[in-house]
Amino acid sequence: MDFVEVVPGRLHMLRFPVGQAYLWRDGAALTLIDAGHAGSAAAIEGAIRSLGLRPELLERIVLTHCHPDHIGAAGELAARWGARVLAHGLDAAVIRGERPVPEPVLLDWELPLYESTRSAVPPASPTRVDRELEDGEVLPFGDGAVIVHAPGHTPGSIGVHLPSHGVLFTGDCIAGVGQVMLGVFNVDRAEAVKTFGRLAALSPSVACFGHGDPLTSDTAASLFAAAAAAEAAATEAAAHASQSDRSNHSDQPDHSGNSHHSG
Repeated sequence: MDFVEVVPGRLHMLRFPVGQAYLWRDGAALTLIDAGHAGSAAAIEGAIRSLGLRPELLERIVLTHCHPDHIGAAGELAARWGARVLAHGLDAAVIRGERPVPEPVLLDWELPLYESTRSAVPPASPTRVDRELEDGEVLPFGDGAVIVHAPGHTPGSIGVHLPSHGVLFTGDCIAGVGQVMLGVFNVDRAEAVKTFGRLAALSPSVACFGHGDPLTSDTAASLFAAAAAAEAAATEAAAHASQSDRSNHSDQPDHSGNSHHSG
C-alpha cells in the first residue's frame, strides 16, 4: 500500500492494489473515507501510526458505496478502535450483508476489466452501519462535510464535499485513471452521467477519486470538461439506440406478411 500526502497536514491517500481510501485529519481527530479491501486494516493502522498518531483517534469511517474494495476493512477497524461506520441508506443493507451487491450494467469494453477486477478483490464480510446518511447532511469534520447523494454507480453512492477546504471525495462516480472520466461498472449509466454533472458543479480545487490519482490543479475546469464529454457521449449513444430501434421496427413484417421497410 502507498501512503501519499494530498493536502499538507490534512489529507493523505491510501492506495491499494485496487482502489484507494483517504485519511482526513482535524488536529488529532481522524476520519477515513472508504476502507480498502478486506485484510488491509493493519496497513491502514500502520499508515496512521506513521503520522505519529494513534488508530484509536479514528472517529468515523465514511463509506462512499457498498463495493468490497471500499468497505473491506471497515468492520475490523470499527471493532478494534471504536470508529463509527457511516453510509447512505440505499447501500447500507448491502454493506450489512442483508442484500447482494447490485450488479452493474456493463458496456462491452467493461466486461474483461470487470472480470479481472472482481477476481483481484477479496469479498467483504458483513459490516455494521452505525448511521445511515442522506443527501445534504453535514458531518462534523473538515469544518463541515456535506454528504452529496450520487447515484448511478450504485443506488446509495455518495460524494463527500468539504467546501471550506475545496475538497471533494467522489467515490467511484468519477475516476482519474489516465484521464478524468465517468466511473465504470455503473448500475445506471444515465443516472451516473447526471451525478457527474452535479459533482462537477461543486467546483472543487481538489478531487479525490476512488480510482486514479487525486486532481489538485485545474480541477474544476477538468471536471466540467469531463462531465460535458460524458453527457455528450451519453446523448450520442441514446440517439444511436433510438435510431436502431426505429430501424428494427420498420423491418418488422405487418400482419399480411409484408415488410414495413419502405426501401
